[in-house]
Amino acid sequence: MAKSRALFIGGTGTISMAIVRELSKREDWEVWLLNRGNRSDEVPANVRQIACDISNEDDARKKLSDMSFDVVNEFIGFVPEQVERDYRLFKGKTKQYIFISSASAYAKPAASYVITEGTTLSNPHWEYSRNKIACEEFLMKKYREEGFPVTIVRPSHTYDERNVPLGVHGKNGFYQVIKRMMEGKPVLIQGDGTSLWHVTFNKDFATGYIGLMQNQHAIGEAFQITGDEVLSWNQIYKTIADALQVELKAYHVSSDFLSAAGDKYGFDFEGSLTGDKSVSVVFDNSKLKRLVPQMTTTVPFNQGVRIALDYVLSHPECQKEDPEFDAWCDKVIAVLEESKKKI
Repeated sequence: MAKSRALFIGGTGTISMAIVRELSKREDWEVWLLNRGNRSDEVPANVRQIACDISNEDDARKKLSDMSFDVVNEFIGFVPEQVERDYRLFKGKTKQYIFISSASAYAKPAASYVITEGTTLSNPHWEYSRNKIACEEFLMKKYREEGFPVTIVRPSHTYDERNVPLGVHGKNGFYQVIKRMMEGKPVLIQGDGTSLWHVTFNKDFATGYIGLMQNQHAIGEAFQITGDEVLSWNQIYKTIADALQVELKAYHVSSDFLSAAGDKYGFDFEGSLTGDKSVSVVFDNSKLKRLVPQMTTTVPFNQGVRIALDYVLSHPECQKEDPEFDAWCDKVIAVLEESKKKI
């Protein structure tokens, strides 16, 4: 029997790498990556690669001219122009086009904290999310009018062994917060830390995603993919501190204050917090599970965070310090403590 052919545009990110690794183990799939080859050394040996910057549409068209695929997977499409390009490149050349959108596209706050695929898409706080919505609208229009075989996937907060999921961090990512914890310093948590959130290990995400590939019931549909575990942000930070075997010194600050205080430093907390992480969400994955009943949480956060911390703390290249963010945290705390004395 001939193998199914999957092309990943990107394919080496937090989410996509887990899917590529899993598919590469299966005898019924032939896996291709189209990217600039920045992480080629981490790609499984049997995965085929097309070295190309897809933003160069003419070059991509030439390199893909005699190829067709069962599934094309778009992981680096962020603005409508990019999916419009994909439409031109892959119309008639794939049986399914899966677009990675974002759960941040859902209205914040939504009418209900229980989120389904039917929850309104709207995010005035984050341009990233509005662009994802516009991408979805273009692709679904092409499905409705021409039958372009699109499937929309909306991840929430997905992490892997290189990442520790947090709410408040600087431009260099999560590590400075981990360092503050290890140094016994207070760490900022948005709001009062009681809002609800999902964190999903990428291996679990891959199970749900692969189950949608070549599934005819997924064509023309949108699916959110998250784990089943729901945690408050206080629980997330406490689990991280417990894994580090340190005391959590939580310092709670309103998202509005963080957004205003972070603006001049280039921290986009209005988007990432007000438009996403500060709002309680519980994702109802029943639509996905009807098609992919094997989708479940196999790596709960208390295990996943240990996997991540073990990797990060043993790989210096993952330890990206951020002195500017560290000093900013201290300043925020000092200003708020001083304001308390004046009341």
